[in-house]
This record gives sequence, structure tokens and C-alpha cells, in this order.
Amino acid sequence: MAEQRMIDSGELETRFTYHAPKPGQPERYTQLRDAAWDLACLIVDLTPASREQSLAITKIEEAVFWASSAIARRE
Repeated sequence: MAEQRMIDSGELETRFTYHAPKPGQPERYTQLRDAAWDLACLIVDLTPASREQSLAITKIEEAVFWASSAIARRE
């Protein structure tokens, strides 16, 4: 039976090459970061310093990263 690859070379290239910003993209990255900043500040203001608070902030960072990656990689 032939070996099947879950990820083809085209997908690897998409994931591991630089994607220069296209017109309009930097502004959208800024919108994402600004919204994340607002939510992160709210979380810090409303929750006690704790592991849970730290994880919530980390998840916001991850969400911004993946949303930005979607813009950069898929457009």
C-alpha cells in the first residue's frame, strides 16, 4: 500500500515561506492586534493574577497569530 501524506509540498511551502504583506493587510493586522489588546486589558483588569489569567492572555496571542497567518498565507 502506498504511503499517504497528510500534508503535501504545496502546503508545506505555504506554511514555511515568507509572505510579504499585500496592500490592505497591515491595516487588518493592526485591527486584530488592537481588538486583542482591548480584550487582554479587560481580562487583566477583571481577573486576579493567576495561571488562568496568564493562559487567557496566551490564548489571545495565539488567536491573533493564527488570524494573521490566515490573512498572510491564504490570500
